[in-house]
Amino acid sequence: MVPIQHFAGSVLAELVRRQPASKERTSFAWSLAVGPALARVTTVELDQGVLAVRAKDRRWIPEIERARDVVLQKMQQLLGRDEVKKIKTRH
Repeated sequence: MVPIQHFAGSVLAELVRRQPASKERTSFAWSLAVGPALARVTTVELDQGVLAVRAKDRRWIPEIERARDVVLQKMQQLLGRDEVKKIKTRH
């Protein structure tokens, strides 16, 4: 038996991956990966496998960098390993 949390997450990831690549799809995946609080204070742009993250206030950058590995895994689950290879923070 598969726990509902794993099932729901994998179904959602499959739905997101099936959507055409777009800024909106990337932003949606970002909000799922980091949660609403961090999503509100950041913007993301995906270009050639690099997810550039900009924070509205540079005080958020250390928080993003501390969570980088976990967030990268979540983004790869949602968008695919080939689509997101690296996260880069910008001020």
